[in-house]
Amino acid sequence: MPDKPSESPSGQAMNWLTNTVLPKINVFGRKKDTPDNLWEKCPACSQMVFHRELEDAQRVCTHCQYHMRIGPERRFKDLFDDGAYELVEAPDGAVDPLKFRDTKRYTDRLKESRSKTGDKEAVKVALGTLGGARTVIAAQNFQFAGGSMGTGAGEALIKAGETALAEQAPLIAVCASGGMRMQEGILSLMQMPRTTISVQRLRSAGLPFIVVLTDPTTGGVTASFAMLGDITIAEPGALIGFAGPRVIEQTIREQLPEGFQRSEYLLEHGMIDMVVHRKDLRDTLVRVVDLLTNTVVPLPTAAVQADVKEAPEESAAESIEEAGTDDDAVERTDHQE
Repeated sequence: MPDKPSESPSGQAMNWLTNTVLPKINVFGRKKDTPDNLWEKCPACSQMVFHRELEDAQRVCTHCQYHMRIGPERRFKDLFDDGAYELVEAPDGAVDPLKFRDTKRYTDRLKESRSKTGDKEAVKVALGTLGGARTVIAAQNFQFAGGSMGTGAGEALIKAGETALAEQAPLIAVCASGGMRMQEGILSLMQMPRTTISVQRLRSAGLPFIVVLTDPTTGGVTASFAMLGDITIAEPGALIGFAGPRVIEQTIREQLPEGFQRSEYLLEHGMIDMVVHRKDLRDTLVRVVDLLTNTVVPLPTAAVQADVKEAPEESAAESIEEAGTDDDAVERTDHQE
Protein backbone atom coordinates (compact mmCIF):
# COMPACT_ATOMS: atom_id res chain seq x y z
CA MET A 1 0.00 0.00 0.00
CA PRO A 2 1.60 3.39 -1.06
CA ASP A 3 2.59 5.85 1.53
CA LYS A 4 0.12 8.57 2.20
CA PRO A 5 1.35 11.99 1.02
CA SER A 6 2.68 14.02 3.89
CA GLU A 7 1.16 17.35 4.72
CA SER A 8 2.90 20.70 4.91
CA PRO A 9 2.74 22.81 8.06
CA SER A 10 -0.03 24.79 6.33
CA GLY A 11 -2.09 21.64 5.95
CA GLN A 12 -1.60 21.20 2.18
CA ALA A 13 -0.57 17.82 0.80
CA MET A 14 3.10 17.62 -0.26
CA ASN A 15 4.01 15.53 -3.30
CA TRP A 16 7.56 14.19 -3.52
CA LEU A 17 7.64 14.69 -7.32
CA THR A 18 6.61 18.32 -7.39
CA ASN A 19 8.45 19.35 -4.27
CA THR A 20 11.77 17.60 -4.85
CA VAL A 21 12.44 16.71 -8.49
CA LEU A 22 10.66 19.48 -10.42
CA PRO A 23 12.17 22.41 -8.53
CA LYS A 24 15.61 21.05 -9.32
CA ILE A 25 14.70 20.72 -12.97
CA ASN A 26 13.45 24.31 -13.03
CA VAL A 27 16.66 25.53 -11.44
CA PHE A 28 18.87 23.82 -14.02
CA GLY A 29 16.58 24.74 -16.89
CA ARG A 30 16.29 28.43 -15.97
CA LYS A 31 17.65 30.79 -18.64
CA LYS A 32 20.52 32.87 -17.36
CA ASP A 33 20.43 36.60 -17.84
CA THR A 34 23.11 37.60 -20.38
CA PRO A 35 23.99 41.14 -21.46
CA ASP A 36 22.66 42.02 -24.89
CA ASN A 37 25.58 44.33 -25.71
CA LEU A 38 28.40 41.81 -25.80
CA TRP A 39 28.31 41.64 -29.59
CA GLU A 40 27.70 44.27 -32.23
CA LYS A 41 26.71 43.75 -35.83
CA CYS A 42 28.84 45.48 -38.46
CA PRO A 43 26.66 47.66 -40.73
CA ALA A 44 28.89 46.86 -43.71
CA CYS A 45 29.60 43.12 -43.61
CA SER A 46 26.89 42.04 -41.10
CA GLN A 47 29.47 40.10 -39.06
CA MET A 48 29.13 40.02 -35.28
CA VAL A 49 32.07 41.64 -33.48
CA PHE A 50 32.80 41.16 -29.78
CA HIS A 51 32.34 44.55 -28.09
CA ARG A 52 35.69 44.52 -26.27
CA GLU A 53 37.50 43.63 -29.48
CA LEU A 54 35.63 46.40 -31.27
CA GLU A 55 36.54 48.99 -28.66
CA ASP A 56 40.19 47.94 -28.73
CA ALA A 57 40.13 48.45 -32.52
CA GLN A 58 38.74 52.00 -32.07
CA ARG A 59 35.37 50.82 -33.38
CA VAL A 60 36.75 49.56 -36.67
CA CYS A 61 35.31 46.23 -37.82
CA THR A 62 37.93 43.52 -37.47
CA HIS A 63 36.44 41.61 -40.42
CA CYS A 64 36.04 44.25 -43.16
CA GLN A 65 37.80 47.33 -41.63
CA TYR A 66 34.59 49.36 -41.81
CA HIS A 67 35.02 52.56 -39.76
CA MET A 68 31.99 52.93 -37.50
CA ARG A 69 30.88 56.36 -36.34
CA ILE A 70 32.20 57.61 -33.02
CA GLY A 71 31.42 60.71 -30.98
CA PRO A 72 33.55 63.70 -29.98
CA GLU A 73 34.50 62.33 -26.54
CA ARG A 74 36.00 59.20 -28.11
CA ARG A 75 37.79 61.35 -30.70
CA PHE A 76 39.37 63.49 -28.00
CA LYS A 77 40.41 60.47 -25.99
CA ASP A 78 42.03 58.78 -29.01
CA LEU A 79 43.83 61.87 -30.34
CA PHE A 80 45.08 63.93 -27.41
CA ASP A 81 48.21 62.93 -25.50
CA ASP A 82 47.28 60.42 -22.76
CA GLY A 83 43.62 61.11 -23.55
CA ALA A 84 43.82 64.31 -21.46
CA TYR A 85 42.01 67.46 -22.54
CA GLU A 86 39.80 70.28 -21.32
CA LEU A 87 36.49 71.14 -22.91
CA VAL A 88 35.97 74.64 -24.26
CA GLU A 89 32.55 76.14 -23.58
CA ALA A 90 30.90 77.86 -26.53
CA PRO A 91 28.10 80.44 -26.51
CA ASP A 92 24.57 79.13 -26.96
CA GLY A 93 22.92 79.52 -30.33
CA ALA A 94 19.40 80.64 -31.12
CA VAL A 95 16.71 78.26 -29.84
CA ASP A 96 13.97 77.64 -32.39
CA PRO A 97 14.15 81.09 -34.03
CA LEU A 98 11.48 80.14 -36.61
CA LYS A 99 9.14 78.27 -34.22
CA PHE A 100 9.58 75.40 -36.66
CA ARG A 101 7.42 72.30 -36.65
CA ASP A 102 7.09 69.35 -39.02
CA THR A 103 5.95 66.03 -37.56
CA LYS A 104 7.46 67.26 -34.28
CA ARG A 105 8.39 70.59 -32.79
CA TYR A 106 11.98 71.58 -33.34
CA THR A 107 12.40 72.11 -29.60
CA ASP A 108 11.29 68.51 -29.01
CA ARG A 109 13.84 67.24 -31.52
CA LEU A 110 16.56 69.20 -29.74
CA LYS A 111 15.54 67.68 -26.40
CA GLU A 112 15.69 64.18 -27.89
CA SER A 113 19.16 64.76 -29.35
CA ARG A 114 20.45 66.23 -26.09
CA SER A 115 19.01 63.37 -24.09
CA LYS A 116 20.46 60.81 -26.51
CA THR A 117 24.00 62.21 -26.62
CA GLY A 118 24.34 64.13 -23.38
CA ASP A 119 25.60 67.14 -25.37
CA LYS A 120 23.91 70.46 -25.89
CA GLU A 121 25.01 70.80 -29.53
CA ALA A 122 26.38 68.84 -32.49
CA VAL A 123 29.92 70.25 -32.11
CA LYS A 124 32.25 69.95 -29.12
CA VAL A 125 35.56 71.76 -28.71
CA ALA A 126 38.53 70.63 -26.63
CA LEU A 127 42.02 71.93 -25.89
CA GLY A 128 44.98 69.70 -25.15
CA THR A 129 48.36 68.57 -26.45
CA LEU A 130 49.03 66.51 -29.54
CA GLY A 131 52.57 65.18 -29.70
CA GLY A 132 53.47 67.81 -27.11
CA ALA A 133 52.05 70.68 -29.19
CA ARG A 134 49.15 72.72 -27.83
CA THR A 135 46.21 71.90 -30.14
CA VAL A 136 42.49 72.69 -30.44
CA ILE A 137 40.13 70.04 -31.81
CA ALA A 138 36.52 70.65 -32.85
CA ALA A 139 34.56 67.44 -33.46
CA GLN A 140 31.07 66.99 -34.87
CA ASN A 141 28.67 64.39 -33.49
CA PHE A 142 26.54 62.68 -36.15
CA GLN A 143 24.31 61.22 -33.43
CA PHE A 144 23.13 64.75 -32.61
CA ALA A 145 20.56 65.60 -35.31
CA GLY A 146 22.78 64.11 -37.99
CA GLY A 147 25.63 66.43 -37.06
CA SER A 148 23.68 69.26 -38.66
CA MET A 149 25.02 72.80 -38.46
CA GLY A 150 22.79 75.24 -36.64
CA THR A 151 23.65 78.47 -34.89
CA GLY A 152 24.86 76.57 -31.82
CA ALA A 153 27.26 74.43 -33.85
CA GLY A 154 28.46 77.52 -35.69
CA GLU A 155 29.19 79.29 -32.41
CA ALA A 156 31.19 76.27 -31.24
CA LEU A 157 33.35 76.26 -34.39
CA ILE A 158 33.95 80.00 -34.16
CA LYS A 159 34.89 79.58 -30.50
CA ALA A 160 37.34 76.88 -31.57
CA GLY A 161 38.97 79.33 -33.98
CA GLU A 162 39.15 82.05 -31.33
CA THR A 163 40.72 79.62 -28.87
CA ALA A 164 43.32 78.58 -31.45
CA LEU A 165 44.17 82.24 -32.05
CA ALA A 166 44.46 82.94 -28.32
CA GLU A 167 46.64 79.88 -27.75
CA GLN A 168 48.58 80.35 -31.01
CA ALA A 169 47.76 76.70 -31.67
CA PRO A 170 46.67 74.70 -34.72
CA LEU A 171 43.00 73.83 -35.14
CA ILE A 172 41.81 70.38 -36.20
CA ALA A 173 38.21 69.96 -37.35
CA VAL A 174 36.80 66.42 -37.33
CA CYS A 175 33.77 66.54 -39.61
CA ALA A 176 30.72 64.25 -39.54
CA SER A 177 27.60 65.95 -40.80
CA GLY A 178 24.58 65.71 -43.03
CA GLY A 179 24.73 69.43 -43.76
CA MET A 180 23.00 72.55 -42.47
CA ARG A 181 20.08 72.44 -40.02
CA MET A 182 17.20 73.69 -42.09
CA GLN A 183 14.88 74.02 -39.10
CA GLU A 184 16.79 77.24 -38.46
CA GLY A 185 16.48 78.48 -42.04
CA ILE A 186 18.76 81.30 -43.18
CA LEU A 187 20.41 81.47 -39.75
CA SER A 188 21.75 77.98 -40.37
CA LEU A 189 23.06 78.90 -43.82
CA MET A 190 24.82 81.94 -42.35
CA GLN A 191 27.14 79.58 -40.48
CA MET A 192 28.83 78.76 -43.77
CA PRO A 193 30.37 82.24 -44.30
CA ARG A 194 30.91 82.69 -40.56
CA THR A 195 33.01 79.54 -40.25
CA THR A 196 34.82 80.41 -43.49
CA ILE A 197 35.83 83.80 -42.05
CA SER A 198 37.04 82.06 -38.89
CA VAL A 199 39.30 79.82 -40.99
CA GLN A 200 40.60 82.86 -42.87
CA ARG A 201 41.58 84.50 -39.58
CA LEU A 202 43.66 81.46 -38.70
CA ARG A 203 45.32 81.59 -42.09
CA SER A 204 46.13 85.29 -41.68
CA ALA A 205 47.73 84.51 -38.33
CA GLY A 206 49.83 81.73 -39.88
CA LEU A 207 48.15 78.99 -37.83
CA PRO A 208 47.48 75.56 -39.38
CA PHE A 209 43.93 74.41 -40.03
CA ILE A 210 43.68 70.65 -40.52
CA VAL A 211 40.48 68.85 -41.55
CA VAL A 212 39.62 65.19 -40.89
CA LEU A 213 36.66 64.01 -42.99
CA THR A 214 34.69 61.07 -41.61
CA ASP A 215 31.57 59.21 -42.71
CA PRO A 216 29.52 61.12 -43.70
CA THR A 217 30.56 64.69 -44.52
CA THR A 218 27.99 66.25 -46.83
CA GLY A 219 25.92 69.34 -47.57
CA GLY A 220 26.85 72.83 -46.46
CA VAL A 221 29.65 71.57 -44.22
CA THR A 222 31.47 70.25 -47.30
CA ALA A 223 30.65 73.50 -49.09
CA SER A 224 32.31 75.59 -46.37
CA PHE A 225 35.01 74.95 -43.76
CA ALA A 226 35.43 71.21 -44.42
CA MET A 227 37.20 71.87 -47.72
CA LEU A 228 39.37 74.76 -46.55
CA GLY A 229 42.01 72.84 -44.65
CA ASP A 230 45.73 73.35 -45.21
CA ILE A 231 45.84 69.54 -45.04
CA THR A 232 42.73 67.45 -45.69
CA ILE A 233 42.65 63.89 -44.34
CA ALA A 234 39.84 61.35 -44.70
CA GLU A 235 39.05 58.04 -43.06
CA PRO A 236 38.72 55.04 -45.40
CA GLY A 237 35.36 54.61 -47.11
CA ALA A 238 33.88 57.89 -45.86
CA LEU A 239 31.06 59.43 -47.88
CA ILE A 240 32.14 62.96 -48.82
CA GLY A 241 30.19 65.30 -51.07
CA PHE A 242 27.56 67.99 -51.34
CA ALA A 243 24.43 66.24 -52.65
CA GLY A 244 23.96 62.53 -52.06
CA PRO A 245 24.66 59.93 -54.79
CA ARG A 246 20.98 59.08 -55.26
CA VAL A 247 20.05 62.73 -55.74
CA ILE A 248 22.81 63.14 -58.32
CA GLU A 249 21.76 60.01 -60.23
CA GLN A 250 18.16 61.17 -60.31
CA THR A 251 19.23 64.61 -61.52
CA ILE A 252 21.64 63.64 -64.30
CA ARG A 253 19.88 60.32 -65.05
CA GLU A 254 23.16 58.45 -65.31
CA GLN A 255 24.86 55.68 -63.37
CA LEU A 256 27.64 57.04 -61.17
CA PRO A 257 31.12 55.42 -61.16
CA GLU A 258 31.84 52.78 -58.55
CA GLY A 259 33.09 54.31 -55.31
CA PHE A 260 31.89 57.78 -56.31
CA GLN A 261 32.10 60.33 -53.43
CA ARG A 262 34.11 57.95 -51.28
CA SER A 263 37.45 58.85 -49.70
CA GLU A 264 39.54 56.77 -52.09
CA TYR A 265 37.76 58.24 -55.15
CA LEU A 266 38.37 61.80 -53.92
CA LEU A 267 42.04 61.03 -53.24
CA GLU A 268 42.45 59.64 -56.74
CA HIS A 269 40.96 62.82 -58.21
CA GLY A 270 42.99 65.23 -56.08
CA MET A 271 40.23 66.47 -53.78
CA ILE A 272 41.93 65.40 -50.54
CA ASP A 273 45.53 64.92 -49.45
CA MET A 274 45.49 61.48 -47.85
CA VAL A 275 43.33 58.60 -46.63
CA VAL A 276 44.39 57.40 -43.18
CA HIS A 277 43.20 54.39 -41.18
CA ARG A 278 41.83 55.32 -37.77
CA LYS A 279 44.59 53.43 -35.94
CA ASP A 280 47.18 55.61 -37.73
CA LEU A 281 45.28 58.89 -37.47
CA ARG A 282 46.85 60.18 -34.27
CA ASP A 283 50.43 59.53 -35.43
CA THR A 284 49.67 61.16 -38.77
CA LEU A 285 48.23 64.27 -37.12
CA VAL A 286 51.24 64.50 -34.80
CA ARG A 287 53.58 64.53 -37.82
CA VAL A 288 51.45 67.03 -39.75
CA VAL A 289 51.18 69.41 -36.79
CA ASP A 290 54.93 69.15 -36.24
CA LEU A 291 55.66 69.92 -39.90
CA LEU A 292 53.29 72.90 -40.00
CA THR A 293 54.24 74.49 -36.69
CA ASN A 294 58.01 74.09 -36.48
CA THR A 295 60.06 77.08 -37.68
CA VAL A 296 61.69 76.41 -41.03
CA VAL A 297 64.60 78.50 -42.37
CA PRO A 298 63.38 79.94 -45.71
CA LEU A 299 65.37 79.29 -48.86
CA PRO A 300 67.08 82.32 -50.46
CA THR A 301 64.90 84.22 -52.89
CA ALA A 302 65.96 84.90 -56.48
CA ALA A 303 67.01 88.47 -55.61
CA VAL A 304 69.17 87.31 -52.71
CA GLN A 305 70.77 84.62 -54.88
CA ALA A 306 71.56 87.25 -57.54
CA ASP A 307 73.24 89.46 -54.92
CA VAL A 308 75.34 86.53 -53.75
CA LYS A 309 76.51 85.85 -57.28
CA GLU A 310 77.44 89.49 -57.86
CA ALA A 311 79.20 89.92 -54.53
CA PRO A 312 82.50 88.17 -55.49
CA GLU A 313 82.82 90.28 -58.67
CA GLU A 314 82.31 93.49 -56.73
CA SER A 315 84.90 92.41 -54.20
CA ALA A 316 87.39 91.72 -56.99
CA ALA A 317 86.78 95.11 -58.56
CA GLU A 318 87.25 96.81 -55.23
CA SER A 319 90.52 94.90 -54.74
CA ILE A 320 91.80 96.08 -58.13
CA GLU A 321 90.92 99.68 -57.35
CA GLU A 322 92.72 99.45 -54.02
CA ALA A 323 95.78 97.83 -55.66
CA GLY A 324 95.77 100.24 -58.57
CA THR A 325 95.94 99.60 -62.33
CA ASP A 326 98.72 97.75 -64.14
CA ASP A 327 100.08 101.06 -65.50
CA ASP A 328 100.35 102.44 -62.00
CA ALA A 329 102.25 99.34 -60.98
CA VAL A 330 104.68 99.83 -63.89
CA GLU A 331 105.21 103.50 -63.00
CA ARG A 332 105.94 102.56 -59.41
CA THR A 333 108.49 100.01 -60.62
CA ASP A 334 110.20 102.55 -62.94
CA HIS A 335 110.32 105.11 -60.18
CA GLN A 336 111.97 102.63 -57.86
CA GLU A 337 114.58 101.82 -60.48
